[in-house]
Amino acid sequence: MNLPDYKNLSIEPYRNREEIIRQVAAQIEKDFAQFGLEVQFSGEVDYAYEELFSQLREHLIWLLDRDYHRLVLLLYQIDLSEKQIMQAEAQYPDVPKSDLLAELVILRELKKVLIRNYFKENPDKL
Repeated sequence: MNLPDYKNLSIEPYRNREEIIRQVAAQIEKDFAQFGLEVQFSGEVDYAYEELFSQLREHLIWLLDRDYHRLVLLLYQIDLSEKQIMQAEAQYPDVPKSDLLAELVILRELKKVLIRNYFKENPDKL
């Protein structure tokens, strides 16, 4: 297995990979729970992206409006840099910030899962 091209990573190829989807949902649930934000994945793999996106979006709208400090800490925990966010905002200026952040969070969590799985399957690469 080759390490995926993370610069051009898209969610699309992983939408139907049930185990990857479950791992991403669990990672999102864990990271958000650390900041007192509940995200629940129903287990419906076919609607996972929409389900997670809408919950993240709601939390992000709330954080953007009412608790920016906690938002910054959450994004740091997820490992989303200010530079990545600014690049996305420049690339998609008409997309609401909450939607953009939700998309970036899901992509970053997917990267975490893929990297973890890669090194689990290839321990000699560490």
